Order: sequence, then structure tokens, then C-alpha cells
Amino acid sequence: MAFTTNVYSYPVAIGDFDNDTRLDIVVAGNSSNKISVIHQYNRGAIYNQDSYASGGGSSLRSFIIADLNNDNHSDIIVANYGTDDVGILFGYGNSTFMEQITFDMTSNSHPSSITINDFNGDSYIDIAVANYGTQNLGMLLGNGNRSFAIQAIYQDDVAFSPIAIASGNFDNDNRSEVIVAYDGSDNVDIFFSYNTGSFTNQTTYPTGSQPYAVAVGDFNNDTHLDVVVANANANNVSILLGYGNGSFTSQVTYATGSFPESLAVGDFNNDNQLDIVVGNALGGNIIILLGFGNGSFIAQSPISTDATPRCIAIGDFNNDTKLDIVVTSLTYNRTNIFLGSGDGSFALFKRYPTGHSPRSVAIGDFDNDGQLDLVTANYDDNNVGVRLGNGDGSFKSQMTFSTDIGAQYVAVGDFDKDNNLDIVVVASYQAKMNFLGGYGNGSFQNRTTYPIGSLSLSLAVGDFNNDTLLDVVLSNQGSNDISILLGYGNGTFATQIRHSTGSGPYFVAIGDFNNDNLLDVIVPDSQNDNAMILFGCTNEVFVKKTTLSTTKNSRPKSFIIEDFNNDTFMDIVITNSGTNNIGVFLGYGNTSFSNQTTFSTGLNSSPSGIAFGDFNNDTILDIVVTNSASNNIGVFLGSGNGLFQNQTTYSTGPS
Repeated sequence: MAFTTNVYSYPVAIGDFDNDTRLDIVVAGNSSNKISVIHQYNRGAIYNQDSYASGGGSSLRSFIIADLNNDNHSDIIVANYGTDDVGILFGYGNSTFMEQITFDMTSNSHPSSITINDFNGDSYIDIAVANYGTQNLGMLLGNGNRSFAIQAIYQDDVAFSPIAIASGNFDNDNRSEVIVAYDGSDNVDIFFSYNTGSFTNQTTYPTGSQPYAVAVGDFNNDTHLDVVVANANANNVSILLGYGNGSFTSQVTYATGSFPESLAVGDFNNDNQLDIVVGNALGGNIIILLGFGNGSFIAQSPISTDATPRCIAIGDFNNDTKLDIVVTSLTYNRTNIFLGSGDGSFALFKRYPTGHSPRSVAIGDFDNDGQLDLVTANYDDNNVGVRLGNGDGSFKSQMTFSTDIGAQYVAVGDFDKDNNLDIVVVASYQAKMNFLGGYGNGSFQNRTTYPIGSLSLSLAVGDFNNDTLLDVVLSNQGSNDISILLGYGNGTFATQIRHSTGSGPYFVAIGDFNNDNLLDVIVPDSQNDNAMILFGCTNEVFVKKTTLSTTKNSRPKSFIIEDFNNDTFMDIVITNSGTNNIGVFLGYGNTSFSNQTTFSTGLNSSPSGIAFGDFNNDTILDIVVTNSASNNIGVFLGSGNGLFQNQTTYSTGPS
């Protein structure tokens, strides 16, 4: 059985993430920078896949499943090769996860592999990291409460780059040791632990050419852990039997297929002896080595997989008490599941697919006359323009207030609790947010500046931590994340908190989509023509749950959130710049939405910004859109049932 996964799916692991006693699968996309959780519902069948971003350019290389914070829920620990950090996604026990928390491994460290264990004897799980780029080992000592000590570095003079790491208690001292394989070396190293989580100098044991992967188990039933190493260039595996004191026998090798670079250990024929499965990357197959229980093995016939099997994990996926195998394919971006027969043989199950120029305007009463006013972000002029409304649909001349370079998006709210509306604006060119405090007469203070993410294009205002004070969320298209700036209620803000998103989050909007009294966030995944919803949690962290399709080539740019059909549920309206329309999704109040209903903004109009208000005083909400390519704004008068009249356009002049 094969499942399409993220581009270049490298690692794979198994765990029960929703506490339904059925094993789920985790695969990581090296190119897509996403972690996918594939859920099982019965006898190996799969019902859906959830993806969690690990950050733009993270280039996932390795991950492990464990309960790091003792809440009985499985967590995911990730080695982010491209961003030089280790990421942790703490599980909620319902198949969803907190957004990734990262731990810096220093510049150019390129962590390639991780292992977990108690390395300092304090009963808390620690993380050991193979830093490929800086040629050393990193140690994150755990505190048992989602936190870890700052990385400690060990073995700075290694001549080769560590590529694979595993751990076990090799000398029965109640502390785990680390075994490391290197790129370009034909040896593996064992590092013995002290009770501080640090390590002695390594002990070295020869292996075959280019050891690529390593695993441990008791292969000769002497209660001492042994080691198996996949030697990619030698086309074999090495077995090193442990003496229980940290030393090992000389290697014994067993032939595999072409370029073995992954392996796993388990009892595949139910004889209570450990066996080994090896993935042969250039051979397009896996091979089973059945163990005799005395440290020796016999190879079975190869089993074909999709091309380039890259990583292997094992578990019982169909609840028949027999171990099954899951293999990721680098070439086809799929996951293959092989169901075990219990006699050491496996069969490929059937395949299932899984799953890949005014700039803006805002509305408010800035002079407290009871009439709606407008503020626009004027990108090329580096300012915002305020037009005070006359209450009949007409507006006074524009007043401008300076911003930093590249005023991109604007929003309003009372951030200092003086009952006067203030302005926040994104200055994307300089990666800054500007705050302009309002005097209540249509004029504003000079800007105050806050750093944000790269190429931020949008922002929204709401109370994310339920302290009754307004906060700001910004979408950072350049860094593929959002920034949360929590407000202090006096016009100042805390340092930003970042959360990863999908590719190209050009816009951000907020609303309570699941009626839990917590604000949620929606951002476009423009490269995939989707919208991503991040549901709010009490700790200001979001989880990806729902995707809304805006049709192919729609290139969604911006959103508004409000109840447009008067059913008390929040709805979403999206500007689709590629298909020249706005799309309306009516909410059902339970995280689900109607299919999109579209309203044209005109040929080649490329709608970008959007806002709402009652423009004709009929107590029904209307919509205004900036059409960046046709140099006008379009007004859609609402009907109160989620439908809108055809747009009326008003020229704005050249962008």
C-alpha cells in the first residue's frame, strides 16, 4: 500500500498520536519542509493526512517519536538540517500538535540525525544531535516540562561529519551512550556518558565503507545491546555484538542490496529473535535478515519497493499482532506499506493517495463623528492616507501620515484604550510594523516601530491571549510564518512570537471558527491554491486543521472575517487575484464551511485588499475591494444572506 507524501520524503516513524490504539505514520518532506501525520483507522487503512510546517528551508533529515513532557501523548522531535535547529512538536493526544518549538544548534551546524534517551541519569529524556556541518555532537538536556538546557557541544575535533546517531545503555550504568556514524569514514564511534549529560572521548570500531544508518538491539540474547550498521558503499551491514561494558566484538558483515542507507530492527517471524530490515536505495527494494538469536542472520529474497527507498519504520498497522513495514520513496514522494505475514514475508498493500497599486484599505471612525472613514496603505509614498467620511458615501480629501518604507497593509483598533482608533501598518520593505496612535479627531501620532518577519504583507487585529487587550498577527511571506505581537494595552507591544505556515502566506485574517472562544488564524497557501486555518489554543499556539480550496490558479491574496448571512457564525471572504473575483465561504460554526461562491471583480483586475462596512446605511454589511491591476476600488453591496450585488467601481488613479 503506497501513499503520496511531501516532496522528497526522507525520514519516517511510527506512533499512536490520537490514542485510539492504532499506529499512525509520520513522514517528513526534505524539500517541502513539512511533517505529515498519516492516520490509521482499521486494518492498515488510512483516513487522512495532516501536515505541519517545520519552517522554510528547514530541509528535514531525521525525527523521533517520544513523550517528552510526561503527558502520555506522543511528541515529534525533528532535525532541521537547513535551519540549524532541532524542532519539537508537542502532541495533544488527538492527532494534532502544537506548532514547532525550535532549539538553536549554532550557525551552519546542519543537524543530520537525532536520538533520545536519559544521558545524565535524571529520569528525563534528553536529545543528542549529530551536527553534520560543524562536525560535532550537540546535547539538549531535558527538564521534563517541554524545556531543555542550552545545547552543550562535544567532540569538536572529529575529522568527519556525523551523519547518523543512535543511543543505548551499552555498559549497564543506568546512563545511555551514543553511537555515531560519519560521512566519509568507515568507522562508528561510541561515546560514554557521565551523569552530567556530557561524554568522554569516543571509542572507535571499524565498519564497512560509508556507514549510513545505525540501529541497536540484543541480537544474541545475552541482555547486552548490540549494533547494526548499514554500509552504503560496501552494500552490506555490519553486526557488532556488545559485551555489556561498552566494548564490542569485531564486525561481522552480511550482504544486502545496492547502497543500503536505512534499516530497522524487529521480530518479523514471531520466533522471539530480533531480525533486521534494510532499505537498498539504488536497488529499489528492501531485504529482511532473519536472526537466529545468536548474533547471526540469514538473508531473505529482496522485496521490491518504489524507487529509492529512503527510510524505514516498523509497527503493527492492521492489528493482527504481526509487524508490518513502512518505507518512504525519495523518487515518487510516496509511502509504501508492507503488511507482515508473521513468517518473515511481506506483501505490498494497495495504494492510496495522500496529499502539496493602492495596496490595502481599512475602515473606521477616526474622528468620532459616527461616520465611517477610510485609511489606505500607500506603498510607493511610504505613508498611510486617511479620508474622513461624510456619511453619504463621499469622503474628504486625503490626509497622509508617514510610515517606514513600503507601506503594505493597514488595520485599525484601539490599542491604548483611550476610545480613539489607532492604526497599525506593515512596512514590508524594512520588515517593520508601525503603530500610529489616534487623537480621535482624524489625526495621528508619529509612528512607533516594531521588527517583524521577512516580507510581511498583511496583518490582522484581535485578542489572542484573552487578556482583553488587542494584539496583532502578521503574515510573513518571505519567511513562511506568522508573527504574533501581544499588546500591553498602552499602545506598545511585546516582542514577536513566530509560528510556521505553508508556502507564501500573503495574507492573514482571524476569527473563531470552532466556537471555543479562542481566535483562530487563516492564511493562504498560495502555491497550492488553498487556505490554511490555524486553530487557536490557550497558549497562543496554533494547529493546522482545515483547508479551503479557492480553485486552481486563484492565488488568494487577502481575507475578511465576519457574519455576512446573519446566522451568528463567522464567514470568510477572500480576494482571488488570479481568477479576478472574491470568494465567499459561509461558516457553519464547527470549523467547516460551504463551498466557495464567487463574485467577479472584472477582467484583469487582480483584486488584492479587502474590507467591509455598511456603506449605504441599510444595516447590512457591504464589501470594498482594491483592484490593483485596474486602478480602482470595487464596492459590493450586501444582501444579508451571504450574497452580494455586482460590484460598482471607483477610480483611484495609477497605482
